[in-house]
Amino acid sequence: MPEVSVIGGGLAGCEIALQLADAGIEVRLVEMRPQRMTSAHTTALLAEMVCSNSLKSEKPDTASGLLKAELKMLGCRLLELAASARVPAGHALAVDRELFSSLVTGEVEKNPRIRVERREQIDLDLPAVSVIAAGPLVSEKLARAIEDQLTGGRLFFYDAISLSISRESVDTQKIFKGSRYGKGSADYWNVPFSRDEYRRLVDFILQAPRMEPRDFEEVKMFEACLPVETIAGRGEDALRFGPLKPRGLPHPVSGREPYAVLQLRQETVDGSMLGLVGFQTRLTRKSQRELLQHIPGLEEAEILRWGSIHRNTFLDSPHWLDERQMSQRREGLFFSGQITGVEGYMESMAHGLVVAKNILHFLRREEAVIFPADTLLGSLQRYLSRETGNFQPMNANFGILPPVPGKRSERKRKRVERALGSMRSFLDH
Repeated sequence: MPEVSVIGGGLAGCEIALQLADAGIEVRLVEMRPQRMTSAHTTALLAEMVCSNSLKSEKPDTASGLLKAELKMLGCRLLELAASARVPAGHALAVDRELFSSLVTGEVEKNPRIRVERREQIDLDLPAVSVIAAGPLVSEKLARAIEDQLTGGRLFFYDAISLSISRESVDTQKIFKGSRYGKGSADYWNVPFSRDEYRRLVDFILQAPRMEPRDFEEVKMFEACLPVETIAGRGEDALRFGPLKPRGLPHPVSGREPYAVLQLRQETVDGSMLGLVGFQTRLTRKSQRELLQHIPGLEEAEILRWGSIHRNTFLDSPHWLDERQMSQRREGLFFSGQITGVEGYMESMAHGLVVAKNILHFLRREEAVIFPADTLLGSLQRYLSRETGNFQPMNANFGILPPVPGKRSERKRKRVERALGSMRSFLDH
């Protein structure tokens, strides 16, 4: 079997490298950091998570929970490592980002079948079987090479990153611990707002200076990762019906739900870093300091990680890739991860696993691995390879699954049962 080149040491690239190595394939993993850093990464570690430390819900009746269940059935390597780096987050799987990345880096670097090269890949002068998993922050040179040789055009959208603060700098007398609707353990700190406090916060966000992209770049924001200033601009109550919703979070003293609630999630094993949940922002750094003055208990908070905005690049995948996620113009060249239009950490891992399976079958001259349409893996696979007219990034959700009959209250359960049953049957055969 020939050596496979994997370009990009993110979540998808590392999952591919480990899956191929486990199958006996020699892998060359090319990662440009730390030789060349991106606008969002801060370390040289592989599989660095830049936007959040959450891998979303593990509840079996959620799309994220179903995706994890499917990946466990397939032996997702990074999901196994995430379990070793988890931090308390209620029903969500959240990790200590540095520990998780360190675990992945160690697992990759100690594997005798994986050779890691720290350099920038600037062209498509690649071996016969290769995969580009360079992520949405692919370097300009490689992006230009992809555009020139394969696509004739690129699309851009923007992601905003949330603030992270020091736990010891928070005034916990003004906030309280609890989980929404009392489900699970009380792993989140909750910041309550009165009506006046909330309105002052919204007023500040709307008028505060922000970091804008260069004027020749069109701003396309992914709906699931909107900055708070964009949400606030949609109406006075938009934030409290979004990331600041108070539903299910009664104050322990009054017993009543506050007017709005901002949640803080533990981001490190020792609890020293807290992330502002859903509070992505592109405000200037000076504005971010002032922003904390409008959040009860965070007036003196020390910022450990600044909110920021960065450009993501993705292909018009249905036009250029087949169901194996291989280029329709160049046999043996695969693409994986967020550069294909999957959105989210878990989705990137999942897509890496899907592509790894297809690379193996391609090397063995076997049929493509196409997962059942009623599984989330299969639905994402089809979404990325079928023309829709206006392709946009997609995360795992029940909306991309085929409909199920029955009452609305029963549909989630039926979708989950059908998906897991289909995956079992698929793997049995």
